[in-house]
Amino acid sequence: MIKAKIILLCVKFLMGAIALGLGIWYVSSSINGDAISYTSMDNFINAIGAGDDIANANGCFLCKYVAELFGVLGDATEMFWTAIVNHLWILMAIGFGIFLVIYTGTYIYDAAKKTAKLDTKEKGIELKPWFDKIWRQGVRILICGALLGAFSMGGNSALRYITRVTVTPVMFVGAELGMAATGVSNSTQCMAMDTVENTDDILNPVLQPFMCSVGNLNATMLAGAAGGFSMMNYAWMGMGGGAITWVAGLALVIMFLVIGFDLFFQVLSVIFKLIFIIIFMPLLIAAAAFEPVWKAASNLVSNAINMLVTSAIKIVAISLKIVVIYATVSFAADAHYPGPVDGFNTVFPPMLGQEITNPDAKTLSVMNTFTECERVALVNDKMDAEKFKNCFTAHRATVERKYPGAFDFLGDGWGFLMMMIGIFALYYWVVSPEIDKIFATVTPSDTDIIGGAAKQDFGNSIKQLGKNIWNLPVQIVETITAKSGKKS
Repeated sequence: MIKAKIILLCVKFLMGAIALGLGIWYVSSSINGDAISYTSMDNFINAIGAGDDIANANGCFLCKYVAELFGVLGDATEMFWTAIVNHLWILMAIGFGIFLVIYTGTYIYDAAKKTAKLDTKEKGIELKPWFDKIWRQGVRILICGALLGAFSMGGNSALRYITRVTVTPVMFVGAELGMAATGVSNSTQCMAMDTVENTDDILNPVLQPFMCSVGNLNATMLAGAAGGFSMMNYAWMGMGGGAITWVAGLALVIMFLVIGFDLFFQVLSVIFKLIFIIIFMPLLIAAAAFEPVWKAASNLVSNAINMLVTSAIKIVAISLKIVVIYATVSFAADAHYPGPVDGFNTVFPPMLGQEITNPDAKTLSVMNTFTECERVALVNDKMDAEKFKNCFTAHRATVERKYPGAFDFLGDGWGFLMMMIGIFALYYWVVSPEIDKIFATVTPSDTDIIGGAAKQDFGNSIKQLGKNIWNLPVQIVETITAKSGKKS
């Protein structure tokens, strides 16, 4: 039995190590060249492939598959729209005919009852109230019918336009606010609105701003991971520190890898909610054709509006989470590498609009060393570790002749490692839950567009599915050990 448990632990450790290794390799390969200190935000943005459009930022291991999924869903949605739109306006016309017959018959019957006791000369039917009701209903039918394709007007193209002016701004504003918060808007931009205008893909109005939000998320995650790789490279190249500094850097990479992975699926949950609104857009328009139906479908409409509002706020909340953790870690790096707190550190790229304030002469010398070596080592937006090391060695000797021990801070790995562990715990048990609570108080209830029930968290479900698939070997070993234990 003990042997079986040891085997199970070994399998769990092996699968965890493989997953972690693949994650670190992927993050590392998402930064062009060797990840060593970036003092220029523009250079870092170019290194992750987001110089022209934040949506192109590297590091999103599932974005390619999400884009393909959106393509399939977009085709299915268009077929659904085509099938339903071609018949909805006909049903609306038939419904108007039935309404006309029933309402006219009821109106005449009621009018006849009211005038039954009147003299023959006084009898008559007043047509103005009847006409007012009919023409208003007729106008509603014509407008909704035109949007749904009647009279060779509207149809899918109109539905696309409505989607662009209702759903796209939600994601776009969320992406822009997130970029402003992280500070990447100073070095790149979101081209989603331009891309949306030049495509007929139904789900593109959601996909493109989504890619900007994910790109911004990845840029921040990669910036944090780049700080960890910098520390690992400092230790590996003998620039300062040793095993502790290398472990502190590894802990930093793992922290941002896990946080970025988790937040990606939270963004994905928001996207699936917006897809529901797009798919059911024809039904929302058709419901507006008849006042009684519109009143009966008020829950459906209010749920759709709630989804839009909630989605916009959640995108901001998700961006805020990673901004808070990056700001906290960046402050810690500012205090340790090299210190004091003045807006400059040799670990992280200067995100969040960081500016250097009142640096002393020694700090300026350290900063100039890293800035110059970054310029020398960058070739075609890729950092060359060997060139950086040679440049650093030469400049270090010069600076330390004037300021002895100016680069000793590179060996301060233990204190930073302890701080990383504390920050990681603080994020998961305090920061993230508190941000969720704050935004939960200002958002409408998160309900399904149909029926009003609590909506399924699609992003979390997909993440859980991936975990279950990855853990299959562990589950198989657990089953085997359990059976062998019973036999024993």
